[in-house]
Amino acid sequence: MRGVNGLAVSESDLMSDSNQSVTLRPSAPSDQDFLFAVYASTRQDELSLSAWDEKQKLAFVEMQFNAQNQQYRMSYPEAETNLILIDQRPIGRMIVDDGDQLTLVDIALLPEYRGQGIGSRLIAALLEKASATGKPVSLHVLRYNRAVQLYSRLGFSIIGEDEMYFRMKWTPPSGP
Repeated sequence: MRGVNGLAVSESDLMSDSNQSVTLRPSAPSDQDFLFAVYASTRQDELSLSAWDEKQKLAFVEMQFNAQNQQYRMSYPEAETNLILIDQRPIGRMIVDDGDQLTLVDIALLPEYRGQGIGSRLIAALLEKASATGKPVSLHVLRYNRAVQLYSRLGFSIIGEDEMYFRMKWTPPSGP
């Protein structure tokens, strides 16, 4: 078992399709360039529709990355940011706040690692931790994000919404 922030991650549960080991490790200040690259990759589709030149796109993404980090620090000061690694190579990030409930603040993978079940297995490990501690898991997701289907498939329910986001929650099963 390898774990971070109490998230038990069995290597057998987190083997990618190519039998590479998926693990987590806390991010460090030296990881900022990688974390920016992950964030920028999540904005590629929407920016491809823009008429901005590359310099304008970069300035926008830098501004949004900094704003997101500031908002996460203010809203979740105790959250732990972890890098998602395959065979010790960073491929994404996962931010979890462990308070009265577990909050999946963010999970993102580089594009070439999406759709392989890595995120599903990491979230399933988070749900196992939640079950063991009796805590619900909450998250916010953009309404148009395809992850809404993933979260629904994993047992999350929409408990609120606004113009941009769904608030979703997973509640651990009751005792026998």
